[in-house]
Amino acid sequence: MEKTKKSKTLLNELAATAICGNDISSSCLYVSALAIIYAGQYAWLALLIVAGVLFLFRKIYGEVVGALPLNGGAYNALLNTTSKSTASLAATLTLLSYMATAVISASEAMHYVHSIWKLLPVVWATILLLAVFMGLTILGIGESAKVAIGIFIFHLLSLTVLSLFCFWHIAENGFDTLMSNYERPLEGGLAAAIFFGFSAAMLGISGFESSANFVEEQDEGVFPKTLRNMWVIVSIFNPLMAFLALAILPISTVDQHQEALLAFMGTNVGGSWLSAFISLDAALVLSGAVLTAFVGVSGLLERMTLDRILPNFLLKKNRRGAPYRIIILFFLLSVSILLITMGELGALAGVYTISFLLVMMLFGVGNILLKIKRSRLPRPERAAPIAILLAIAAVIVAVVGNMIMNPAYVQVFLEYFIPAFLLVSIMLNRTALLRFQLRVIKYLFEPIRQFVDRSNQKILQVIDRINDQEFVFFTNHDNVAVLNQVMLYIKKNEHTKKLKIVAVLENGQKVPDRLKSDVEVLDREYPEIDIEFVEVEGVFGPKIIRELSEKWNIPINFMFIGSPGDGFPYRIHELGGVRLII
Repeated sequence: MEKTKKSKTLLNELAATAICGNDISSSCLYVSALAIIYAGQYAWLALLIVAGVLFLFRKIYGEVVGALPLNGGAYNALLNTTSKSTASLAATLTLLSYMATAVISASEAMHYVHSIWKLLPVVWATILLLAVFMGLTILGIGESAKVAIGIFIFHLLSLTVLSLFCFWHIAENGFDTLMSNYERPLEGGLAAAIFFGFSAAMLGISGFESSANFVEEQDEGVFPKTLRNMWVIVSIFNPLMAFLALAILPISTVDQHQEALLAFMGTNVGGSWLSAFISLDAALVLSGAVLTAFVGVSGLLERMTLDRILPNFLLKKNRRGAPYRIIILFFLLSVSILLITMGELGALAGVYTISFLLVMMLFGVGNILLKIKRSRLPRPERAAPIAILLAIAAVIVAVVGNMIMNPAYVQVFLEYFIPAFLLVSIMLNRTALLRFQLRVIKYLFEPIRQFVDRSNQKILQVIDRINDQEFVFFTNHDNVAVLNQVMLYIKKNEHTKKLKIVAVLENGQKVPDRLKSDVEVLDREYPEIDIEFVEVEGVFGPKIIRELSEKWNIPINFMFIGSPGDGFPYRIHELGGVRLII
């Protein structure tokens, strides 16, 4: 029963392909123009080479994810073959790639809408679009898949319609434009054209890595089919669009219409309605790429949180099972980047380009490590070692080519990558950093602590010396009420822990028994003061007071008596400074 219930929430082949396919299939909107700009009339060849590289990656991804069918993509592959720190490198690159994808795709989608409706505020519309797909993802991957399927089918239909109109145009007008384009000389020669065209065209497979980031949401056996389907789409439409553009448009005009080449092709072969149709499709499929980013990053960050790289509070899910806190966090990060760049997203292209290509390369490295370190792990298919090395080499060539073509990309990439990786590294090593922080605090404040301890000890010693001073009260007949007044006076006015209650007795005189018992009562009532009852033989007067003061080393002014009566033989000043307290 549990299995049946769970299977209803998993994605079938169409739904899973649509979610990641919207991203990779939207590449034909820009990659054909890029390939023509750099490879000229051989753009279609550069795009076919890219399709060949992607074919190699089908096996690479299929082996790794088949052996480790968990969300996380390259991060998961490296986590199970290397260390968390190395895996975090892949995770950071993937996160940056998704952030750039979401922001660039959303912004470009709204620019296409703006080309149809000029009054649209692009930046605010972009934020609204990001918010819409945030809400859609929070509703659950099932609801997201329905929208993705609609966009995906409409996009394939649009490309098919545009292709048919282009073929009709060629049939009516011939191949004169194509032949004219082939007569153009290539700057730098054929090898340089293919090299730079291939490097630029490698951006056309962005999104291929997304399926591996939500594989746990896919039904059994669906993942390799998504890889096959994405490869077929890229292999057909990307070279085809470049070829049709070369057959319809002079190469000199491609650069002028780089941002909306397919819409411009629609204008030439079908009129303004076809251009508007393609622009609408572009807005929709680029919006679908935003959805791909949200779904992919949800699976990635959830896996990182489960591995305790990110705070556990991000794991909280809603009733539909969506990690809504992760989704909201990604939305906020994307909006912050959009506002920081003020909608000028050219700089993000460097982040998008290098991070995506490095993720692909790390996935190939993960496959090699899986073969070496986890050779006994069962897997549904295996990539040939030579194929893996060729795929990694191709990605490295593309990275180098993009760095040569756009040197500024490296600086921009590092400006985003270094803070992001530092943040992930801090979370990864937070316990060690907290221990180091404790050591620093202890080192800095240890002298202060020692000073406080020494001061505290000295102050306590002073207090003890003050309280060690003993006091004396002379009596031989007072009752407990009078003695209690004495205790209250001493407690309120003097600093002491010791009191002698002294009875001076003449020959044959005895103190009342009640006086001793009263003193015992007071001793229990005032435990903070040590009360000692002392009997002294003699006659109470100045002489015995001086003798006791010298004997006990107690100053006379620390000796108390009650107020004497009329029959007392001495005046107060004759007693040497004894104090009256009652």
